Amino acid sequence: MRGKAPLGTRILKDSLDWEALTDDQVIAAREKANRVVSSRAAWIITGFPDRGVRIEETFIDLPGRRLTLRVHRPKDTGRRLPLVVSFHGGGFFAGTAAQNDWLNSHLAARCPAVVVSVEYRLAPEHPLPRPVDDGYDTVVRLVDDAAQWNIDPAAVAVVGESAGGTIAGLIALRARKDGPPLRAQALIYPGTDWTESMTEYPSITENADNPTLPVSRLRATRKLAVPPTLDPRSVSPVKFDNLAGLPPTLVVIAALDPLADQGSRYVERLREDGTDVRLTCYPRATHTFLSTPGLVPAARPARRETVAFLRSHLHPAP
Repeated sequence: MRGKAPLGTRILKDSLDWEALTDDQVIAAREKANRVVSSRAAWIITGFPDRGVRIEETFIDLPGRRLTLRVHRPKDTGRRLPLVVSFHGGGFFAGTAAQNDWLNSHLAARCPAVVVSVEYRLAPEHPLPRPVDDGYDTVVRLVDDAAQWNIDPAAVAVVGESAGGTIAGLIALRARKDGPPLRAQALIYPGTDWTESMTEYPSITENADNPTLPVSRLRATRKLAVPPTLDPRSVSPVKFDNLAGLPPTLVVIAALDPLADQGSRYVERLREDGTDVRLTCYPRATHTFLSTPGLVPAARPARRETVAFLRSHLHPAP
C-alpha cells in the first residue's frame, strides 16, 4: 500500500467473495449489510447526524418506477434553499442512502441546503445505466417541482461517493446539453473507469490489500453492474471524448484507495478540457473514509472541505 491504513479500518475488511456469489446471494448479502449500516448502532462508525437537521423519507414516482428519497432539511428555516442531490456508494449493487446521513446532514446544516439522497435501483436486478437514469430523472423532477420542495432551481449541485461519484459525474455530463444547470459537483473517491482497463491503474496494484475495497469487489462490480450489451465507456467519465462545459468540480481521493488514480486521472482530463477543478488527496485515508468518521480522522477535514466548496458555489458572495 502507499501507506499504513488507520487501524480501525480493519474491522471493515470485506471478506465476501462477491465474484463467486449467485445473484440471489448478492441480494441477500446486500440486504443484511444495509440493515446493519442503517441502524443507530452503526452511528458509532458512520457518524452521528447533525441535530439541527430533520431527516425524512419520502417517495418520488418516475416513469415505470417509484424511488425512495432520504431528505435532509435544516430545522427552523422556511426560506428557499439550494438543492444538493446525493448518491451513496456500494458498487452499484449494494449500499443505502442512510450510510451517508453524517455527511448529508452536515451539508444540509452548514451549507445550508436541502440535501436529497436517492435510493437508486441496484444491480444485479437493475444494472447500469439504470442507476444513472434514476439519478438524472430525480434531479430533473426535483428542479421541475422546485416550488413544492421550497428549493432554488438555479442553485443545484450533485455529490456522490464511490459508485455514487460515478453517478454524480455522469449526471453532470448528461446535464450539459438540456438538463438542469448545475452550480457544482463534488465527487468523493469516484469510480471513473468501468472499462476493461479499470484495474490497470498503479493505485490498484499498490493498494490491492486495502481493507475496504478489495480488487475482487471491483471485478464483481463490473460483472454485476456492467452488462455485456452496454458500452462501458458510456458509464466511464474518464473515457468521454469531451469533458468541456462542466460545473466547478471538487474531487476528493484517498491515498490508500485502489481508485485513487482513477480520480486523479479524471482531474487531469477535466483540466485539459477547461473545467475549474480542485483535487484533494488525504494521505491517511482508505476507500469509504468519508462515511466512516468514527474510524478515520481524515473524514472531518474532508467533510469541512466539501461543505465549504458547495457553500461557495451555492451561496456565492455578492
